[in-house]
Amino acid sequence: MDYATYLKKYPSEDGRFGRYGGAYLPPQLVPAMEEITQAYLTICHSSQFINELRRIRREFQGRPTPVYHCEKLSRYLGNCQIYLKREDLNHTGAHKLNHCMGEGLLAKFMGKKRIIAETGAGQHGVALATAAAFFGLECTIYMGEVDIAKQAPNVARMKVLGAKVVPVSTGLKTLKEAVDAAFEDYLQNYKETIYCIGSAVGPHPFPMIVRDFQMVVGEEAREQFKDMMGFLPDVVTACVGGGSNSIGFFLPFINDPVEIVGVEPLGRGENLGDHAASMSYGTEGVMHGFDSIMLKDANGNPAPVYSIASGLDYPSVGPEHAFLREVGRVKYDIASDLEAVNAFFKLSRYEGIIPALESSHALAYAMRRAKEMGKGSILVNLSGRGDKDLDYVIEHYGYGEDFKDFD
Repeated sequence: MDYATYLKKYPSEDGRFGRYGGAYLPPQLVPAMEEITQAYLTICHSSQFINELRRIRREFQGRPTPVYHCEKLSRYLGNCQIYLKREDLNHTGAHKLNHCMGEGLLAKFMGKKRIIAETGAGQHGVALATAAAFFGLECTIYMGEVDIAKQAPNVARMKVLGAKVVPVSTGLKTLKEAVDAAFEDYLQNYKETIYCIGSAVGPHPFPMIVRDFQMVVGEEAREQFKDMMGFLPDVVTACVGGGSNSIGFFLPFINDPVEIVGVEPLGRGENLGDHAASMSYGTEGVMHGFDSIMLKDANGNPAPVYSIASGLDYPSVGPEHAFLREVGRVKYDIASDLEAVNAFFKLSRYEGIIPALESSHALAYAMRRAKEMGKGSILVNLSGRGDKDLDYVIEHYGYGEDFKDFD
């Protein structure tokens, strides 16, 4: 699977990654999506756009973010060495700004005055509010009431940045319902608004746009690790909810002899409603305008989902992830709430880095895998920092004493 050829071939003109993807839209939104597609295909080949985006990444976001060797954590685990791609050091504290600044540039190019989005953990909301302030755009963020309560620091940041945060009180009051509300807004206001979706999901062209803007993470990491070590890691891994951080991290490695593993949230266990592991327990289905693997209830509708990480509790996954698993290039595994919290505390205590609970799922897998491998190296995408999760973790798990000897 050649990287350059792959990017030219996927998605297809109708937005497909194999049989996944596409655009399942109400008729009134078809012209709006076509407008976005054509605008993106124009600016992504514009030297002015590329140069401006590079300037923003360098001067405003602080890119490139470094690759860091977890020497003490690796020693605790054995002989396998764990490395982190430090997206927590990207401005606003997560990978989300990579596509939000690109989407903000796209909105300005299209003459839009308003950008909207959903958010779960709040990192996408903060990133989009930041982009709106930077580009002088109005911004509305939809967020489930459950997530608002869990992620109070990020809600405050969005409001300070000038965004309007709209609580969503329907259903489970989490990420899926926030997406529903944002799509309803877009349906009513698409002429002056662009919906900047927060992950590599949704109808075409959103999975392609988010993927392309996020590939800077994997491209940097691949070059940095090779410069540091002289060879590539044995395993690269990242958490997967909708899949924005992971798809951008994975693709630059697809032509390399590297094992690629996405990690989903097992939550409290395998029963429906206790997890959000779409790839592990789901089947093919359509929701939010795209075809992918999704968790379904007895009636075939999107099932209730749960994860300790608000950014991962989504009942489907980006269509490109479904395709990459089907062709056998990427594997998908799981990590439970307890494993993620253990990884959260272990990285904090051994390396002085407090990770986001989302990223902690990938780190938990890497820690488990390092013990199994006994040698070699694992590169983890640390997609965000854990400031937003501190109040919740301390309230429910204290300061980590119960995880001192957790295995």
